[in-house]
Amino acid sequence: MTTIGALPAPCRLCGCTDGVRRSDGWRCAVCEWRVGDVPDPELPLPRVDVVYYLRYAARVKIGTSTNPRQRLGAIWHDELLAFEPGGRALEHERHQQFADLREGGEWFRAAPELLAHAATLANGVDPWHTYARWFSAALSR
Repeated sequence: MTTIGALPAPCRLCGCTDGVRRSDGWRCAVCEWRVGDVPDPELPLPRVDVVYYLRYAARVKIGTSTNPRQRLGAIWHDELLAFEPGGRALEHERHQQFADLREGGEWFRAAPELLAHAATLANGVDPWHTYARWFSAALSR
């Protein structure tokens, strides 16, 4: 049986307060980290490479990062559209895919096909929630 409700305390991994109670206990509704599990502080944090899509006005930046919170905090933007799992090779592939929209560097015109691609990646889910799930999965390995 599954119950949805508030976690007894915020998730240690992503800070969410919404939870799902399953047979093995409470889990975060966002990253699925099990309440009570504590990441081993002696182990290095996992590396999760992502390609990000940021919109600023009528342009979209396609970039990559292993630390998206820090990276996106340093870039002026209006909206995070999506994350996609992958590193430099995938970023290069996306730059080639949307080369006809390039406006300079990693910035592209926010054309319908690029926005549709990002929307498909996001699939109606907050990109930070998606990233939290990937990070949680990498940490639990």
